[in-house]
Amino acid sequence: MSHMFLATCPKGFEPLLVDELISFGASNVKQVAVGVEFSGEIEHAYRACLWSRVGNRVLLPLLKSTAESADELYDAIQSIDWIEHMEPTNSLAISFTGISQAINNTHFGALKVKDAIVDQFRDSTGIRPTIERDTPDIRIHTHLFRGRLSVSLDLSGSSLHRRGYRLFAGIAPLKENLAAALLMRAGWPKMKDEFKQVFDPLCGSGTLLIEAAMMATDIAPGLDRDHWGFVHWKKHDVKCWESLLAEAEKRRTVGLNENQVEFIGADIDARVLENATANSKNVGLEQLIQYRVGQVEKMMPPNDYPGLLITNPPYGERLGDSSALMFMYRSIGDKLKSDFRGWKASVFTGNPELCQVIGLKPDKTYKLFNGPLESKLFNYHIYAERTGADAEVDLAELEPLSEAGQMFANRLKKNLKALAKWRKKQQITAYRLYDADIPEYAVAIDIYGDWVHVQEYAAPKSIDQVKVFERLKDVMAAIPQVLQINPKRVVLKQRKRQSGSQQYEKHGHLGKFFEVTEHGARFRINLKDYLDTGLFLDHRPLRLEIQKQSSGKDFLNLFSYTSTATVHAALGGAISTTSVDMSATYLSWSAKNMAMNGFNDSAHHFIQADCLQWLKKQRQPAYDLIFMDPPTFSNSKRMQDVLDVQRDHVRLISSAMRLLRQDGVLIFSNNFRKFKLDFELLGAFSIVETTERTIDVDFKRNTRIHKCYEIRHQD
Repeated sequence: MSHMFLATCPKGFEPLLVDELISFGASNVKQVAVGVEFSGEIEHAYRACLWSRVGNRVLLPLLKSTAESADELYDAIQSIDWIEHMEPTNSLAISFTGISQAINNTHFGALKVKDAIVDQFRDSTGIRPTIERDTPDIRIHTHLFRGRLSVSLDLSGSSLHRRGYRLFAGIAPLKENLAAALLMRAGWPKMKDEFKQVFDPLCGSGTLLIEAAMMATDIAPGLDRDHWGFVHWKKHDVKCWESLLAEAEKRRTVGLNENQVEFIGADIDARVLENATANSKNVGLEQLIQYRVGQVEKMMPPNDYPGLLITNPPYGERLGDSSALMFMYRSIGDKLKSDFRGWKASVFTGNPELCQVIGLKPDKTYKLFNGPLESKLFNYHIYAERTGADAEVDLAELEPLSEAGQMFANRLKKNLKALAKWRKKQQITAYRLYDADIPEYAVAIDIYGDWVHVQEYAAPKSIDQVKVFERLKDVMAAIPQVLQINPKRVVLKQRKRQSGSQQYEKHGHLGKFFEVTEHGARFRINLKDYLDTGLFLDHRPLRLEIQKQSSGKDFLNLFSYTSTATVHAALGGAISTTSVDMSATYLSWSAKNMAMNGFNDSAHHFIQADCLQWLKKQRQPAYDLIFMDPPTFSNSKRMQDVLDVQRDHVRLISSAMRLLRQDGVLIFSNNFRKFKLDFELLGAFSIVETTERTIDVDFKRNTRIHKCYEIRHQD
């Protein structure tokens, strides 16, 4: 016997639900305002309950009528022969939506429907059904709109998105049918023969991966549910349902055996991954899905063949608590472009503006609703990196600047013009162009040849983060137009206080080094992998001074970083150089800087050590020139002590002076903008502040960039 049915779904899912119902063999499939209508045998409704990945409910209409008043509603409900559908001993729940002039409260409407059903049973059998809100035997849906009444039996019982496997969920998890809809819009599982891995770098409780694996292995989404609305329906076809379950079990077995796809999830929170693992186990997919701890900013392809990256990054309320969200989206784009060539990528967000900073043009976008929130899915195909003419960007195609963006662009042009003669005369290719000149645009912009390094100073929490985000968008739009460069050569980072191992941690794995020159020295620069670039631009005059003073001297560089000062000392004719730093990464970088400049002999030493501890162990004055540039603060686990330059500078200077020969000089520098040197405690030495003459033209706008002193022994 053929029936009319109504399948409901979230807004925006209707086309996907239409395709599903047609694949189930339904007839007369039609999209309507509240979902999708279809006709078919009871088997088709059961199949929709068992197999629909995007639907919410499958309803069997029992009545279409008219009603305005409470009495008309009561009479219409009583016209249905409820004994035909349920036992008087069954539990019952009523869902009522809509209003009329006489019924302006949904609770009142549901109460009248319940009274009509209960009264019918009590009058005819003497027994009345009980009311059960959560897991009733029978659930009735009633809708009233402009006098038109529809009454339906809910065959699904509870929403179909409740598959039964997710016992643990993180903060604001995706509903299972939304996850399935995203995967379908991303092209999954149609692409599984070509793309044999699915990766979610922000997997949370694992919903996207579990749904992807269920789709790839042909597991019915409703197979493990333990409650259905039709089980206590008097017209339930038990034989038909058991046949569908047996078919689904067989398909699951075959699908699992034939699967060739890997599913990998990552998240920064190990506790969340424990929940994801438990959820995967609940659906029997613990062997197919791997979970690992990892930061999205450092994500790498799990395997060396293409796959689908699909993720739902946080988007916060409006723009979240911090513009750091923008850096997350930016880093996702950077990693996609550098390491995921040949992949497909899909990013779902409730704040589409954030996806603008990914820096990739989507092949397709879809509007979908996450609850009441209008959201978008962005689909990307990450092509192999183009070179030569294909890599050029037509700057005329860049979006026009906003009024505020044009104001910022004008400031950049003004600064470029002001620095032009100086740059040409000094043959400077690495310099600071802008440093928060306009307070609202709190960024530092450094030029390294044909690359641009942008650092956003973290805004106070009191500042409207939406405005911060909009201004940063202006910055990133203006730079390519003013400097006439490819936007891909603009690298954006957020500048904030680093602690512990963060100071030395790699921020990426691109390995993209290039070379700049400065006063005859060659340096390796890396803009993407680390917070700093390998070259402190504000120390340019200091390095030149070191070069001029180094002839015939033994040079010591403490907290040497990439040893750019050591290179200048060697170029100046130093007899020997010693560079001390705690980071093996930076010392390796240092050795390469020296080798690039022709210095790789035994006269140049690199020592991996905590400078504080190393200084304690040295006794003999063995150096004529010492450069010390400690960090403002460091609590690295590799250090035995916490370093605070204001608190510890007397100890540092005194220790270094023990190693300085009588006629030598210690150049002491630091970047703590409130630094005050304790002349009284260091009274045994001759100290001259040289800050003013160590600030070059491009840093004159911010003379507090560092403090510098020349320190000598008293005669």
